[in-house]
Amino acid sequence: MKELLIILISSSIVNNVILSQFLGLCPFLGVSKKVETAAGMGGAVIFVITIASFVTSVLYKFVLAPTGFAYLQTIVFILVIAALVQFVEMFLKKSIPSLYQALGVYLPLITTNCAVLGVALKNVTNSYNILEGVVNGFATAVGFTIAIVIMAGIREKIEYNDIPKPFKGSAIVLVTAGLMAIAFFGFSGVI
Repeated sequence: MKELLIILISSSIVNNVILSQFLGLCPFLGVSKKVETAAGMGGAVIFVITIASFVTSVLYKFVLAPTGFAYLQTIVFILVIAALVQFVEMFLKKSIPSLYQALGVYLPLITTNCAVLGVALKNVTNSYNILEGVVNGFATAVGFTIAIVIMAGIREKIEYNDIPKPFKGSAIVLVTAGLMAIAFFGFSGVI
């Protein structure tokens, strides 16, 4: 139980996938304009990464490693992730069309989000068992959601501020992301 708690805190806050490892920056910068959209993307990423962590862990442990096909792990993991994203896309299109429209092109980009593949590969690299892999995947996705929602909240507030002309647009977003990364670096001594 202690190890799972350490994985949970480490993956979500201390080693935040966006602010410490710099994975998944495309949706982080693209979808973080409104809190509602960022939260929706975070929910989709939580679902995809958690399920992908489970499925890829099971496939690796019971199919790829015993048969000697571990070298195919990247291809297999990408196929699993792509299938899960298609499922999420169909579900959102049918159930929550407004969120589907708001996410736009960034929803299919979850397939190529390096954070999703990075978690699956990290589970294998760290020799996590299936439960530890799922906890790592869930915690990483929660960390992604925390970062993207905080960024969206800040961007909503900055929109109405008087920002010097050279910093308008992408520049202030990148400066804000850098400051957030510095703030999250403060958690590095926790674990």
